[in-house]
Amino acid sequence: MKGHMNTNMGEILVDNEVIAKYAGSVAVECFGIVGMAALNVKDGLVKLLKKESLTHGINVGVNDNKITIDFHVIVSYGVSISAVADNLISNVKYKVEEFTGMELEKINIFVEGVRVID
Repeated sequence: MKGHMNTNMGEILVDNEVIAKYAGSVAVECFGIVGMAALNVKDGLVKLLKKESLTHGINVGVNDNKITIDFHVIVSYGVSISAVADNLISNVKYKVEEFTGMELEKINIFVEGVRVID
């Protein structure tokens, strides 16, 4: 289901792909996030996605104008995962709610890997 808002001029529909792309760009700016992860179910392998395909590591659901986002991320080695998750949640919640005008109900973070950064 798409997010929607009614205005005096008509109805605005926001596609889930738009929300996913924006949330992904916000997420990769967060401290400790190396990037989004794609999980190959067949092989059980995780790979780091390029910036052009951020939305493959993000699942967005909209129900009654409330957004749920699942992030599959790779974090930097040596950082506190809970600190990274808290930072990601607060940044994404604030910026996505401002961007869409809808409430962000739930953010699920799946840490798929750890990567050493030079």
